[in-house]
Amino acid sequence: MATYLLVHGAWHSGQCWERVVPLLTAAGHRVFAPSLTGYGDTTHLAGPEVGLDTHVDDIVGLITGEDLTEVILVGHSYAGLVISSVANQVPDRIARLVYLDAMVPEDGESAVDAQPATQALIDLALKSDSGWRVPPLPEMPPPFGLFGVTDPADVAWLRTMLSDQPVRCLQQPVRLDNPAVTAIPRAHIHCTVKPEGIPRRPVPAVQPNGDPAQVWELATGHDCMITMPDGLCELLLRLG
Repeated sequence: MATYLLVHGAWHSGQCWERVVPLLTAAGHRVFAPSLTGYGDTTHLAGPEVGLDTHVDDIVGLITGEDLTEVILVGHSYAGLVISSVANQVPDRIARLVYLDAMVPEDGESAVDAQPATQALIDLALKSDSGWRVPPLPEMPPPFGLFGVTDPADVAWLRTMLSDQPVRCLQQPVRLDNPAVTAIPRAHIHCTVKPEGIPRRPVPAVQPNGDPAQVWELATGHDCMITMPDGLCELLLRLG
C-alpha cells in the first residue's frame, strides 16, 4: 500500500481530485486530498496574510499529524512550489515528488521565477480594490477552456470549487536548502493541450539525485484530474 498526498493548484480546492481518489483507493492505496487554507471549506480564511508558507504549513502539518511516511507527494500547477518546500522540511517522510503540470522552482524562487507570466497577475491584484485577490483565469475557447476543461457540465462543476488566490502565495520564495531533499526521486507529468505563450521550464535530463529524468505526458488540458482521471491514475499507480 502506497500513500498518496494530492495537492491542488491555485484557485482550486481538494474537491478537484474527486475522480482520482476513488481509483487510487480501489487499487488499495491510502489517499489524502486536502484543501489548502483559503480554498474549499476554508475560503473564509483567505486574506492578504495567506501565502505559500501557509500552504506549506498545511501540508507539513497533515504529514506529521497523520504520521505519514513514504509519501508520494503530488503537486498540481502552483502546488509545485508547495511540495518543493514541504520536501525541504520533511525529506525523510517523502518517497517521491510528482510535479503535475506544475511550477518547478529552484531554491529561493517564487512563482514569478518559475512562471514569469505570473507577474501580470500579481500586478493586477496589487492594483485592485482588495490589494491581494487574484481572481481565477478566464475561460478560453476550445480546446483550452477553463483550466483545460471544456465539457460544459465539467466546467460548471469546476466553477463551484474556484476561489480567489491570495497574492502572497505568488510572492513568497520556495526553500530548497536542505541537502537531503536532493535525494528524493522526482517525476514530471505534462499536459500537452495548453495555450501558446506559457512556456514550460525544461526538465533537466538528470534529476537532483543523479537518476535520469522521468517525464510523462497526458494529451489533455491542464486540469487532467478532471478531464483524464483514468490516465492520470495509471501514471500515479506506476509511481506507487
